[in-house]
Amino acid sequence: MQLGKFSLGIGDRFSHQGVAQLRGVIKANNAGLEISPVWNKSNREHIYVHSHPADVRKEADAAVAALGYNGKYFVDADHINLTTVAPFVETADFFTLDVAAFIGKESPEDDVKAFVDSCSKYLGELNIPGIEHPIEVSEELLVKIAGKFLAATQQASDIYNFLKDKKGVGNFITEVSMDEVESPQTPVDLFFILKMLADKGVPAQTIAPKFTGRFNKGVDYVGDVEQFAKEFEEDVLVIDYAVKEFGLPEELKLSVHSGSDKFTIYPIMANIIKKYDKGLHVKTAGTTWLEEVIGLAVAGGEALEAAKTIYTNALGRKDELCAPYADVIDIDTAKLPTPEEVASWSSEKFANTLRHIPGHPDYNPNFRQLIHVGYKVASEMGSGYTDLLKKYSDVIGTCVEENIYDRHLKRLFNL
Repeated sequence: MQLGKFSLGIGDRFSHQGVAQLRGVIKANNAGLEISPVWNKSNREHIYVHSHPADVRKEADAAVAALGYNGKYFVDADHINLTTVAPFVETADFFTLDVAAFIGKESPEDDVKAFVDSCSKYLGELNIPGIEHPIEVSEELLVKIAGKFLAATQQASDIYNFLKDKKGVGNFITEVSMDEVESPQTPVDLFFILKMLADKGVPAQTIAPKFTGRFNKGVDYVGDVEQFAKEFEEDVLVIDYAVKEFGLPEELKLSVHSGSDKFTIYPIMANIIKKYDKGLHVKTAGTTWLEEVIGLAVAGGEALEAAKTIYTNALGRKDELCAPYADVIDIDTAKLPTPEEVASWSSEKFANTLRHIPGHPDYNPNFRQLIHVGYKVASEMGSGYTDLLKKYSDVIGTCVEENIYDRHLKRLFNL
């Protein structure tokens, strides 16, 4: 099973927007691309909204049938580990192996020594085609890298072997994720991480490193754009070299999925993957959930009131809702509107404050981030929320499709 050159992770908290999401992907593919949609949902999201991994498969299959889509598509067990993977085995065919929690965990001395010894040919100057300057590799550096990443790659191996036993070789896509951490991995880190994965027999088709900068949930990239461009390009070159050097899958590609919107860096990513004719996997994460709330606001009346209720309740539970996302959220509480202010807003004002249109005078990234993590509030509304999704499906679907195509795919692929 191969992922394909380009793929887009499309999360859907409440499993109502599969058709609208797929319409956005089809629109891009009709412009000459071949993007595989990947419906993704994490264990945490299932717990919060009381859903089951099988629900994501049903949503994906139903959307594909409804639109007569005949391209590749996948269902992702997003950010799973050994303790959470089992319920996803039957219905998922893409597994994001989240090993970030094992970065820096101690490994047996014999394992560290064996890895360092296996890297003897790389000591001195490591020249990777396309990277201007050679990388200086010392035994000290190798020990440091092994100490930081060997346990994480062993965890990836353990999860992969569990899945291999359950599903069989070649019957699922493997992504290795190390992105939701504080410190970025350098290109030289990535090179030796890929060696570790190859040594352990993990046939990763995508890998999600942590890049320099902030990838906060729901909002744009914040950081040194030139540094990101340098890292991204070097990572692309490292992967190309590692595939040949270590015998990893030829389709191995970068995955960028920390946070939801990456508008500032989409053009950079687009230019680099075009320059080297490489693939890319991007996750849009919770933007569909945000578009549902925007759609409710646009619909007005009871739907707008529900959107306002979600914000008011999320504001009162800010610390609780933000805690699980501490590494990927940055809210300035002083810039959050009061419930009294929001109560007076029109449909247009609420939608414009939440919708991510850079430069719009109403757009408030703090407001957007809080609602991003506030889907638990909507879940607790039960049918009071999901019935509104059904009642106003047309306007919400339009928002979802427009977001996927106009704000993400058009920017990412220069459409």
